[in-house]
Amino acid sequence: MRIRELFCWLACVVSLGAPASAQSVQEIVNKAPNGLAQTPPMGWNSWNKFACNITEATVRATADAMVASGMRDAGYEYVVIDDCWHGARDADGFITADAQKFPSGIKALADYVHSKGLKFGIYSDAGRLTCGGRPGSQGHEYQDALTYARWGVDYLKYDWCNTGDRNAKEAYALMAHALRQSGRPIVFSMCEWGTAKPGYGRRTSAICGGRRATSGTASPRTTRRTTGRIPSFRSSIRTSRFGSTPGRATGTIPTCSKSAMGDDHRRVSLAFLLVGDDGRPLMAGNDIANMDEATRSILLNKDVIAVDQDTLGIQGRRVAKDGDKEVWVKPLTGGGRAVLLFNRGELPVRIQATADHVGIPATQRAKVRDLWAHRDMPRWKGSLEAEVEPRGVAMFRVGP
Repeated sequence: MRIRELFCWLACVVSLGAPASAQSVQEIVNKAPNGLAQTPPMGWNSWNKFACNITEATVRATADAMVASGMRDAGYEYVVIDDCWHGARDADGFITADAQKFPSGIKALADYVHSKGLKFGIYSDAGRLTCGGRPGSQGHEYQDALTYARWGVDYLKYDWCNTGDRNAKEAYALMAHALRQSGRPIVFSMCEWGTAKPGYGRRTSAICGGRRATSGTASPRTTRRTTGRIPSFRSSIRTSRFGSTPGRATGTIPTCSKSAMGDDHRRVSLAFLLVGDDGRPLMAGNDIANMDEATRSILLNKDVIAVDQDTLGIQGRRVAKDGDKEVWVKPLTGGGRAVLLFNRGELPVRIQATADHVGIPATQRAKVRDLWAHRDMPRWKGSLEAEVEPRGVAMFRVGP
């Protein structure tokens, strides 16, 4: 599957609404709407490209590039520093930044990101140490939440390394409550890996987790992952494992149909999807300051982004499967549908989506648009059909 088609697949199928969260969390977290993440958050995260080599200079350059490249105007708003920004805790237990990597401090860096019309995110862990061996937040949740609020943090990614026998639901609820008490609206990204399912309760059955979370909401609106980390495009091609990636992802997507809008405030996301020498839409992870035009055109596909950001907030789901041929449909605002024709096989195939699949009668007047080619197709007559390359997708919008 080509990387541009993976981007389309993610936007249609992965950026989902989610069912209600665990009752134990609801008892602690303020459910009142806070205006955060009304659609899936979009932005950039440092880990995939820079890992522990992240610096203040890199983050500033990335913020500049998000503006210059058009990404900010396309909806990418969060600049998120992942693991390894941490220094030691001070004598009172408050976290500090690595002074060599971030000489101006995190508050100054957040101010710079905000000056570009962007939002600033940071990383921590529910254990004593982060995955990179830096100080985690266990035992310091309220101190850290207060520190993040003082620094101007808008987004927290919260990992699950070195947690020992901690109860995941209690650990995430504790940080969620700490964020709420901080007085600043902060998007909360739960990254629990899929073992304890901290975002789910009696009314749900989907799994939660994955090593690296991509999006979430707090104050504390939350989201949680449903898969492990998806391997990079280039490494997957080399090892011939890339075909398993969509299977791994789609096999764990919840089949719920209602979004995180209203009073639920939870959203599901998959693991990283890597684009442009390590990146993940719709939280990019590539070197934005040095990306090529092909990568830029993928990340700025406004037709596909519009599907991901559709305010109806109902997830895409598989509606038909015939061997390696699949049809996925996502309802859109105004009665439209996003339609994916997905080929899991090793040979090109022709795939058809019928009126029954799409949910739009053959007699209804509806436009059809190819979302990658950016062109209108003949009007809807009750079916869509396309030749789809191996491990590829075709993506359309059908509607009034």
